[in-house]
Amino acid sequence: MSSKPDGKDCSDRELDKSTQSLGDHASGEDVEALIARISGLVQGLRDQVSRVVVGQDEVIEQLFISLFTRGHAVLIGVPGLAKTLLVSTVAKALHLDFSRIQFTPDLMPSDITGTEVIDEKRGDDGQMRRELRFIPGPVFANVILADEINRTPPKTQSALLEAMQERQVTVSGQRHGLPDPFFVLATQNPIEQEGTYPLPEAQLDRFMFMIKVGYPNVDEELEIIKRTTGKAEADVETVVTAEDVRQIQSLVREVPIADHVMKYAVNLVRATRREESGEISDEFMGVGLDFIDRYLQWGAGPRASQNLILAGKARAILCGRIHVSAEDIAAVAKPVLRHRLILNFNAEAEGITADDLIEQLLSAISPDGQCDPRLDAIMK
Repeated sequence: MSSKPDGKDCSDRELDKSTQSLGDHASGEDVEALIARISGLVQGLRDQVSRVVVGQDEVIEQLFISLFTRGHAVLIGVPGLAKTLLVSTVAKALHLDFSRIQFTPDLMPSDITGTEVIDEKRGDDGQMRRELRFIPGPVFANVILADEINRTPPKTQSALLEAMQERQVTVSGQRHGLPDPFFVLATQNPIEQEGTYPLPEAQLDRFMFMIKVGYPNVDEELEIIKRTTGKAEADVETVVTAEDVRQIQSLVREVPIADHVMKYAVNLVRATRREESGEISDEFMGVGLDFIDRYLQWGAGPRASQNLILAGKARAILCGRIHVSAEDIAAVAKPVLRHRLILNFNAEAEGITADDLIEQLLSAISPDGQCDPRLDAIMK
């Protein structure tokens, strides 16, 4: 039976610990040496984050992937799991400006984007003159934590989503560019829905990843208690600069990817669409994909395919490789697809989650485009 590729965690790889700036490499430098240098920078970033945040290795890796692909992410987790601490620590290690916006029902768009005020100035002729002056809001930072984004009305949510998509804000007809790099991490509380304004699927689709933050294991929780109930406080050093981040973001798009790996990503996405799951290609014939018709109402759009490819490229670099493998695509499938799949009543009644369907999809479709016919019998 075909199954998803067995990938190794990037942290298991031996990475170069060099922290030299990417801008210092010579024009003729070997590609492998450049990738090794980037891997060293990322490993240094991991080391700094681990000084403050215990565990959450998968969450941290997905956070890095979002950042290095110029994407944005939604964090799903109950309170007290160090979501804010994680984001602020990453910002410190990257020497980036950090802003936290606590979303509330009375938050207005101008509270995020900024507003214009009347300012009085004395002109060259000695006369006092009034003019409008723009005061930037908290969105004018490199890393934005949109805490509990679903607690504010859609009008305010849309103001942030415009900034995410266009990387600028418009106030009184004037456009104001946002700093580069620009990364938005929104959080949602999965256990409390009273008085919230859930993001529509079309707006959730603009987030590259939906990252699930789980509880720590017993050893990690003991370490958290030791660190947070004593006097010692860990210092976070800057190991990667904003210029390094911009160069990594540029390099990600240059990572080569084979046609069969790209087709694997596209087929994974197209298989989630009920009307296309049986017409993906001649190799599929819709065999083993009956669970799509049974549990899915709507599948993922083309933006999911784009994000799978970009995330796979970024993960390859984080792992110290110069090409994308099917392992990379499979590793990022859940955070890319889980918020883009709309389940039907059958799934809800049987307790089937989006992650369950993605697991079945990865088991049903192999990188060479083949479907396992025995999955049909298992699902029935």
